[in-house]
Amino acid sequence: MTTIGIIGAGHIGRNVSIAAIRAGYEVVVSNATGPETLGDLIAELGPASRAATAAEAAAAGDFALVAIPLAGTEGVPVEPLAGKVVLTTNNYFAKRDGPIGALDSGELTVPQYLLAHLPESKVARVFNHINAAEIVSDGTPEGTPDRRALAYAADDPVARQRAAELYSAFGFDSVDVGGLEEAWRLDVDQPTFVVRMNRDELLANLARARRQVTAG
Repeated sequence: MTTIGIIGAGHIGRNVSIAAIRAGYEVVVSNATGPETLGDLIAELGPASRAATAAEAAAAGDFALVAIPLAGTEGVPVEPLAGKVVLTTNNYFAKRDGPIGALDSGELTVPQYLLAHLPESKVARVFNHINAAEIVSDGTPEGTPDRRALAYAADDPVARQRAAELYSAFGFDSVDVGGLEEAWRLDVDQPTFVVRMNRDELLANLARARRQVTAG
């Protein structure tokens, strides 16, 4: 059975864990305060889950999902994620995360910012443009009319495949945005953000996206 190391147990981490277990995965979940604080969540998730430290979750997962505020990036363990696919749900909110010049200027996209911290990992951006609860509620069987679609971005082909597989397992059509340099098309200020779209609508909104950067 495939195990996902979940780094972050907030709304996104919790709902991804629920959907993953329903789809037949096991999860090892961590948060910023320690596994002893995750008892209620693990009780909710059941026997296909266990609590761990971030380093333990990273090591245990066949791949990992990072679902923490962007300001916590430096706390993501590096060595146990080397060579692994790391899916990130991160968004950039300057008021929450503090200003990050490389993102404001367009030098980096959000997942490239994580990749700079995890240079040996295979990073993909996923689930950042859907409300957390809808990860569980909106999935439908393949072939369902008007099925919801979600997009991903990745440089590495293995990461792209993993992202598409996870979307499919959770009940979503998927759209490949391209490399991480194109991940801005899923940012919070774009027409793709937290809007329910089928595949054709998602493709149209991706084409409408316009990047906003701050001159340096």
